[in-house]
Amino acid sequence: MNVLYFAWVRERIGIPRERVETQAETVGELVEELSAREERYAAAFADMSALRVAVDQELSSFDAPLAGVQEVAFFPPMTGG
Repeated sequence: MNVLYFAWVRERIGIPRERVETQAETVGELVEELSAREERYAAAFADMSALRVAVDQELSSFDAPLAGVQEVAFFPPMTGG
C-alpha cells in the first residue's frame, strides 16, 4: 500500500510517501511496524494524539482495518479559518 506523510510528519520521517508491504491488520498496527523501523519514524509517531489518519482518502481512526486498503495518509490535525 502507499503510505503518505504530510506537514511535520513528512519533515520528521524525511520522505513524502513510500510503498509499504505490511502484515498489519489495522492502522495502529501499521504505526507500530513503522515506529519500530528507525528513530525518525518513532519520533514522527511518538504522540498519536497529535496525528490524524486517512484511509483511502477518508478520515479514519487508528483501529481501522487495512484489508484491501490502497492508501494510508498521516497528517497533523487541520484547522479552519
